[in-house]
Amino acid sequence: MAEVSFYRASEKPFGAFSNLYRRPIQIHGQAFASAEFGYQSLKPRDDAVRDWLLAAPSPSLLAIAAHAMPSDDLDPAQLMARTADALLGFHTRSGWSRLRYPWMLQCLNAKFTQHRDLAALLLSTGDATIIEAGRIDDDAGRRWGIVNGRGANYLGRMLMRQRQVLGGPPHADEDLDARLAAGQADL
Repeated sequence: MAEVSFYRASEKPFGAFSNLYRRPIQIHGQAFASAEFGYQSLKPRDDAVRDWLLAAPSPSLLAIAAHAMPSDDLDPAQLMARTADALLGFHTRSGWSRLRYPWMLQCLNAKFTQHRDLAALLLSTGDATIIEAGRIDDDAGRRWGIVNGRGANYLGRMLMRQRQVLGGPPHADEDLDARLAAGQADL
């Protein structure tokens, strides 16, 4: 099966699949400068932190700041991050580890239904496997993409699901379905 990979928003043509690609979206009546801004808007529980993040001058700076906020996953790296969280005063929304999956899909849906050219680009991939070919080998990089041959590639899998929603080929993914269902009620 063919593969389509992307990472940087500036890569032609598939960099447009990156959440850092600058294309405004609207979700629930709120405008965001990019899918990354929309996605990260739900992460903080504190409105002041949310406003600070959303004031970032670029999607990449927003992502860097937001990735410093710990998740509510319980593993050693996250526990260390929670220490930093307490010291820095950042507070991640309760349940974020479940919410992030259906919220990301909502952001992608907004991006690809509000921009016909992006929908056409996504549909042009046919039945290819879409892979976010990450460069940063950390938890977030391996969650959303594949880095150094390892990762869950949830962003690529959600793009394939969005392609299906737009009329592309079916994309069966029981693990993704379970994660989407687990967080949907909390949105």
